[in-house]
Amino acid sequence: MNVRSITPVLVLLLVCSVDAQAARIGELTENDPWEQARRFFTFADPGLRLALAGALLFGAACGLLGSFIVVRKMALIGDAISHAVLPGVALGFLWSMDKDPLAILAGATAAGLIGSLVVELIQRTTKIKQDAALGIVLASFFALGLCMMRMIQNTGAGSRITGLKSYLFGDVAVLNRQDVVTISVVVIVTIFLVILLYRPLLTIGFDREFARSTGLPVRWLDCLFQLFLAFCIVVALQAVGVVLVSALLITPAATAYLLVHRMHHMLWLAAVFGMFSAVIGVFCSFLGSNLPTGPFMVVGASSLFLLAYLFAPRHGRVTRWMHYRARRRNVSNENMLKSIYRIIEKGMAGKDGRAGVSMDLLAGERQVSVTELFGDLRRLRSLGVVEFVDGKGEVALTESGLRQARRVVRNHRLWELYLTNEADYASNHVHDDAEKIEHFLSEEKVAEIERQLDFPDVDPHGQPIPGRDIV
Repeated sequence: MNVRSITPVLVLLLVCSVDAQAARIGELTENDPWEQARRFFTFADPGLRLALAGALLFGAACGLLGSFIVVRKMALIGDAISHAVLPGVALGFLWSMDKDPLAILAGATAAGLIGSLVVELIQRTTKIKQDAALGIVLASFFALGLCMMRMIQNTGAGSRITGLKSYLFGDVAVLNRQDVVTISVVVIVTIFLVILLYRPLLTIGFDREFARSTGLPVRWLDCLFQLFLAFCIVVALQAVGVVLVSALLITPAATAYLLVHRMHHMLWLAAVFGMFSAVIGVFCSFLGSNLPTGPFMVVGASSLFLLAYLFAPRHGRVTRWMHYRARRRNVSNENMLKSIYRIIEKGMAGKDGRAGVSMDLLAGERQVSVTELFGDLRRLRSLGVVEFVDGKGEVALTESGLRQARRVVRNHRLWELYLTNEADYASNHVHDDAEKIEHFLSEEKVAEIERQLDFPDVDPHGQPIPGRDIV
């Protein structure tokens, strides 16, 4: 991925949304969802444009930093920091007794860093493992934040705590222009951090010991990364909330992780998924009155992950099941062709190897009923590898079927000979292994085995090995 390509888009979003001071997204609800959907795609409401700009910005930032979190197996650390920032949010509010984005950002970031340091301190000075230390810090800081928010509510500032509550439960409608400006600065600086420190962060993520051996300041880079992670969490808190922000960090990155195998591709894709999830959340909450934005964002991100989990080209469960079914069908087809070829070979019928084979004889060879056999043969006929001999109850191989049958037999007998000569297997113990491997040997591997065996003519049982003229 070229992370630089995201920066102009985010700057454009900021410019397009700076005039959005009118009604907020929560105030723009109608009773008709279709009318609301139409209004959403016209982008005519200033409050909606503001909410979308903020959502897209922190969605991209969460996707970028979340990729490093997933690769470094730091999901629990991200969750702990997201809960640890709550006392800092309350302190930032107390600093000015108002929802000042800069004060809250500074307080929350400091609290997040303190939480990270406490986790490391517990690990270094006790025998408690990281997961237990994270659980202690997560619960303790979160509880402290809840207590401080309730204390603020009981003071004269209780009337102004509504905006502060958005950090706990998430509400994109409370974003104002100053919030979006703050988010934009954090996101743009985060992008430049990723550009400048991409290789060091990547090295640390995959091999910390190697990073140390090359002279990289691993501890300082960790602190810098956690600093920007805290920034990212804080800017996303208002829309998603403390409880769910870790999901927006992890889920888009995990989705990208299932789809690609290069880190720069993962960064780009995770940022896109984060932005798309944010748009889904804003859209769904815009359709009705008092619908939550943050939970819909997480639902959108989870839906994308579910699609990747099921249909990813290489790792999707449905995709792998379909490949498994295809392999089983291919093995069954090749076994049928091999059985026909062996019957023809035993009977020495037809010099071209395409003599008709009786259905009853083939059913006995395959140990299945004629009815079941006929169903399999119809599938093979549709593939153009067998043909029925009219009026004789026989089946014959086509030119294509003969080539495939000889290839499978050749693979089988070469592998038997290889195991006998090179692996010192007994000749009566190689058949079962060859039955499995014959379907998966590439032509390159078969050619290598032939050269190693000096181009043999017969297998360990004296059966002829079809030549290379079949391919």
